[in-house]
Amino acid sequence: MEDSISSEFRPIALAIKRLAKQARQQYSLEVDAVVREQSQSRKRIEHLLNGMLDFCFDDEMLALYRKLCRYYFSIAPEATVSYIYAYRDLWDNEQIEQGE
Repeated sequence: MEDSISSEFRPIALAIKRLAKQARQQYSLEVDAVVREQSQSRKRIEHLLNGMLDFCFDDEMLALYRKLCRYYFSIAPEATVSYIYAYRDLWDNEQIEQGE
């Protein structure tokens, strides 16, 4: 029974992994452009952060998300903090496991 369940979910897991890789490649280009251009556009940066948040289960996407948060902090510290909390609420299992 357990083997049949895992074999049913395997294609889904692989598809999610492929999608995360594609997203990471696209968002990486956008984040690099924001930093390189020293963009101050809150709308552009927040659009990226909102989209990236869905993929922060991926460690490389999380690193990219953090990079953009660090950049954005000097532009809009309060907004950046809200994105940090959004990540924690959605993905940070360590706090849940520790009962915090």
